[in-house]
Order: sequence, then C-alpha cells, then structure tokens
Amino acid sequence: MDVKFSKHEIQLIRLLQEDIPLTPRPFAEIAKCLHTDEQGVLRTIQTWQRQGVIRRFGAILSHRRAGFTANGMSVWVVPEERIDEVGEKLASFPEVSHCYHRPPFPGWPYNLFAMIHGKSREEVEEIAAKIAEAIGIAEYKILYSQKELKKTSMKYFAEKSEGNSFPRLGSS
Repeated sequence: MDVKFSKHEIQLIRLLQEDIPLTPRPFAEIAKCLHTDEQGVLRTIQTWQRQGVIRRFGAILSHRRAGFTANGMSVWVVPEERIDEVGEKLASFPEVSHCYHRPPFPGWPYNLFAMIHGKSREEVEEIAAKIAEAIGIAEYKILYSQKELKKTSMKYFAEKSEGNSFPRLGSS
C-alpha cells in the first residue's frame, strides 16, 4: 500500500510515536499541539487502522521501573499442529509480555518464544513451570538477559534538524 501523508498527518505520526500524555483525554492533548480537534485526530487514527497503516496501537510498561527486574525469554518445542492453541494459551498469562512463533533450526528445536517477567529469576522459573503444566509442554529453556543494549521503537518521519518549530507534547 502506497500512502501519501500530508504535512499535518506527518506531524500527527511524529506525536503518536512519542509517549502519549498520561491524562484522561490524551488525544485532546495531541490535537491541541496540532491546532485541531480531538475527534479529527481520532478519526484519522481509525482510518489508518482500517487501511492497515497502523497495525497496532499499544502501551509499553517500563517493566524494570515497575519492579519486574528479572525477565527471561522462554523458548519451547511445540508440535506445529499445536502452535496456535499453545501460543494463545501461553500468551494469555499476565506475566508474558510477548509471544512469537519462529522456525526451528538444526541444533535449535525451539519454535515458540515468550518473554516472561518477574521480580526474581526464581519467580520467572516458577511461572515457566506453571505455564509448562498448563500448556502440556515439558521441553523448554529460559534465556536470561545479560544486558539491555537497545529499547527504542522505530521512528518514522524523523526530523533532520533541531531548529524547527514542530510542537512537542507538553509544550505550549
């Protein structure tokens, strides 16, 4: 799909990819920065969702700041015919932030990946054991992060210079 965006729409995209204001009506705040109305912003977002321009709109919890200091990527060996069933059940656990089906490789039979968050490694391992029992899959490992190297989202229509007059959320 080849979509052409107006200057106004590009400004909206830039604001939507930043932190959304923690207010009862965050889209009204965004609209104010764009000198437009909240309903217009919401209509544009809904149109982009229908067109497939926006596939997903979500919030990201800073899990470490929230007290979840241990995280482990659990990797599972799941029969292909059970991937959807097991993946949906695994993803339904509140301690799982994301879950992916990936192809296995020679020497690496794991085909379902799920990030489990907890307050300690022991808690992550207890959660994984509970999940294993619930999904009926015993062959899994937990890979722990050694260091966080990057945690940023893709930025579209990045500005080339700091000296422009584009409004920022929270500024008047």
